[in-house]
Amino acid sequence: MNVKNIIREIQANREEGIKDLYLVACGGSLVDMYLSEYFFKSEAKQMRVSLYTSNEFVHAVPKALGSHSLVVVCSHGGNTKESVEAAKTAQEHGAATITLTHNETGALIEYGDYNILYKWGEETDVKDNPMAIIFNIAVEALHSTECYDGYEKVIKGLEQVNTIIAKARVQVAERAKAFAKKYQHENMFYVLSSGASYGHAYGFSICSLMEMQWVHASAIHSGEYFHGPFEVTDKETPYILLMNEGRTRALDERALTFLKQYGEKIEVVDCKELGINTIDDEVVEFFNPIVFYSILSIYRAELAEIRKHPLETRRYMGKVAY
Repeated sequence: MNVKNIIREIQANREEGIKDLYLVACGGSLVDMYLSEYFFKSEAKQMRVSLYTSNEFVHAVPKALGSHSLVVVCSHGGNTKESVEAAKTAQEHGAATITLTHNETGALIEYGDYNILYKWGEETDVKDNPMAIIFNIAVEALHSTECYDGYEKVIKGLEQVNTIIAKARVQVAERAKAFAKKYQHENMFYVLSSGASYGHAYGFSICSLMEMQWVHASAIHSGEYFHGPFEVTDKETPYILLMNEGRTRALDERALTFLKQYGEKIEVVDCKELGINTIDDEVVEFFNPIVFYSILSIYRAELAEIRKHPLETRRYMGKVAY
């Protein structure tokens, strides 16, 4: 069953319909949800959205959770215990649940009224990856309730984005190698972005750098950079700036202007430069993080290669009790 039909069926089976959306996951799967939270906060006039890390959702259950709620829970491996418990909690409170995983035998599936088993890998069409699927769920949920004006443009964008990314991969290949060579010995990065992509700045920090490379990192919202964080700017510390196309680009441009004046180690990844403008201006901002995920995966792969630190290497995760 496709996403549109899932949402249609949930709406038909719920007397009150869907009034609120909860996006629940951990780590990289939670990162995949920030786009949809931003989209909903931006475009919904009546429906509410909340983003939760799974264990907080379980231990601090929102009082608004109920039969009028749609809870989307994602776990790549399907067995993240906090996320499994979150989906169970959602069902116990009468909410409709959609679960997403790459593992067809994952424990998470048991607690999904609907389960989406997504594909994975470099050859997979981007629209079939979890970030895009969850975005599609959010768009369909909003459209089914409020008749979202940008609906057709988003659906068209989901068909366009794979081609954009394929070209962008070629465009950044050498640049990513140069980045890795230049910054291979750094032990701290600040990652800046805004709008729909702030979540991916956070994700690149905690997953790609901290988890996969054991390198210290911190995400900074471009709009918040000037309200404290810019005081540590110097010519020795590396910054990665994810430049959005769309309404919040001005925030990123302001940060870049300052960084160029007072910093030196600056890596800019600009979605406008990477050709995202073939997507309609009204909805293009929502596609920035989808592009950034694929492109920054190249950056982290090059960093792992030159540092001789495979992306899969762990010292705690799945190895010790926690």
